[in-house]
This record gives sequence, C-alpha cells and structure tokens, in this order.
Amino acid sequence: MGVRVQNPTPYRFNAASNSQQLQHQTRRRPLPTDPLVFPRTGVTARNRTVLAAMTNRQSLPDGTLSQAEHDWLVMRAARGFGIVTTACAHVSQDGQGFDGEIGIWNDQHIQGLSCLSRNLRANGALSFAQIFHAGMRAPQRLTGVQPVSPSAAPTEASVTGYSREATEHDIQRLVSDFSAAARRVVAAGFDGLELHGAHGYIICQFLSAESNLRKDAWGGSIQNRSRFLFEVLEAVKRVVPEKFLVGVRISPEYSGIKLEESMWLVSQLTKAGVDFIHLSCWDSFKRSSAHPHDPRTLTQWFTSAIPALPPIITAGKVWNHDHAVSVLSQGADMVAVARSAIGNPDWADRIGDPNYQPFYPPYTPEHLRKCGLSDIFIHYMRNWKDFVTR
Repeated sequence: MGVRVQNPTPYRFNAASNSQQLQHQTRRRPLPTDPLVFPRTGVTARNRTVLAAMTNRQSLPDGTLSQAEHDWLVMRAARGFGIVTTACAHVSQDGQGFDGEIGIWNDQHIQGLSCLSRNLRANGALSFAQIFHAGMRAPQRLTGVQPVSPSAAPTEASVTGYSREATEHDIQRLVSDFSAAARRVVAAGFDGLELHGAHGYIICQFLSAESNLRKDAWGGSIQNRSRFLFEVLEAVKRVVPEKFLVGVRISPEYSGIKLEESMWLVSQLTKAGVDFIHLSCWDSFKRSSAHPHDPRTLTQWFTSAIPALPPIITAGKVWNHDHAVSVLSQGADMVAVARSAIGNPDWADRIGDPNYQPFYPPYTPEHLRKCGLSDIFIHYMRNWKDFVTR
C-alpha cells in the first residue's frame, strides 16, 4: 500500500566527471525572464520567478483569507511573478502554527481562496497553495489541544512542555486531512499546490531522525521516515485533476536530515512523478555544511547527480540579477524569493535587467505600506533584525 520507494543507497561522485558535468550545466542556462513549461502537464509559467510561501499573519482568526493578504499577493502577480504561492495553509484545525495563518481545513475557506486564485490568474501568474501541518510547533493556545508529532518531544507549543506521539489513527487522520485540503485547493481554482516538507513542520518532523524516534514502520531508516510524506503525496495525487501541479518543498540539510538522505528522497520523489521540487536552501550560494570542501552549492548536489529531475525551484538570499542568473546556472529551473519581494513588489518585472538594483532593508513602514503590506504584516516584520526601521 502507498507509493513504493526503493531502499536508500549512498551517492558516490567522481570528482573529474562531476566537474565536467557542472561545466556542461553552466554553458547554456535559461534566463529569469524565460518561460517554463512543466513537462508532465504542459502548464506554462510566463517566467522563472516564484514568490515563495511567506508567513505574514494577515489572515482572519478563523483562517479565512483577509483582503489585506489577498491584495499583497495579487500585487506581486500584477508586477510580474511567474508563480505566486500562498503562505502555508494548515490542513487540520489542530495544525495551525501561527496567529493570522490561512486555513484550508474547512470548506468555509474556499470562497476567499477562489477570489485569490481568480485574480492571480487574471494578472498572469500561476497560483500555488502551500499546505502543511505544524505538528509539534502548533501552539496549544491556538488549537486548544496538545500538539501531535512523530514522537513525544519537548516543545514550547504545549502547555505540558511536550508534544504527544502520533498514534496510527492520528497518522491516517493527518493523511486524510492533507487529501481533503488538496480537494479544497482544487475547488478554489488554484493551478497547483506545494506540500511543505521543510522548516521543521510535521512532514519534516517525520523525515528528521532527531524528531522521529519511532521504532515502527514510520520511523528508523530514511525509507521509513519518508513514508508519511509518500502516503500524503499519494493521497493528494488521487484527488487532484491530471493537469494539476503537485510539488514538494524540502530543506536539503536540516537537523536530523543528512544531505545524502535528501538526495535519496528527491530521487524517489522524481520517480513518484512530482511536478516540481522546491529546495529551501536559506542561502543559495553556500556549500554543504557536512561537506565544506566540496565546491558544489546545495542545488548542485542534486542537479549534478540525479537524472530526469522535475523542475527545481531554489530559494535563499537571491536579491539581484546576478544572483538569479547564478542560481539558474547551478541547474535550478526557477528562482524563488521571499524577503526580496517584500520591499520590491516589481522584483519579477525588473530582474531581467542586469543593472537592476532592488531596494534593500531596512525599510521604513511608509515604504512597506506602498508595497502592499498591512500594519499587521509590518509589525511581524519587526521580528526580523534590521528589516524595518523603528
């Protein structure tokens, strides 16, 4: 039952042949302004820029999309982004990770999201919804219940100081919740969805050997630790139309997740037929922390070794034209930004110009309001060091 995955095998690289392969990759790479066709479906993004999912806390207390959040996203579509992604939307009522977070756990959320997808499309962008469950990072003060996670673990989100270990029933309920959320994303008219398997939320918690200490079929080897993700992926793919895009975002290196395990995971996701893989690198130009003497960036570890990859999206510290071109030269197919797009809503329109210099933080509140941020969003941005002037 479920998506079959092969046993993990370590990747081995020949330095000389790998160097030749990387040189070949850098000869003719696309530009950020080039369109991208998703091979399985033929769906086309008008360019290779992606507004990454970004927490902004602008949704209403019941998870309904607010006008402010709608306007912030639609402004980025109107200013040229090829793909616009919602902030992470929780698939279960007990999966909320933040105040002001979008919900996708109830049919009441469809109406607002339908308006959003319609207006993103009207402004030329593909619309993606990112769906997730916060797991042990779902505050009990928001959900009213003790957080659930692969294994019982210390967490500030719980009033007891610990999450509870998911039962078999919990796991099957979560898989079902992801499937139901996918149905709602389709009903809301989106072009695709992104499973959030990065940044320490529940899919990532199952993938991590530090947060997943289970001794059953859901824990242990990377094959078992990835089982939850593949069950979710299969359940989602069963309920979406043929032309609907489904991808996964991962953290290539994370606490309890080795780079080689992520490479195995991506090879299996490729075989499972995902439409894209989003590598959340935090810094698109850094080397592997586990292999500091290897010259490859994190993206290059994947693009230089795994055949027949689906489109690869890379995110992390991309600001100017040279950064974007460099990421594409690493073998990525699309460039995702978050912080760069906050103070530069026209980033996608202008990134094709080699002389383009975006505005860098710190930003004044007045500038951010002109960029479509509500006061709630601006207040949240103050948590980022030196991002908003006082």
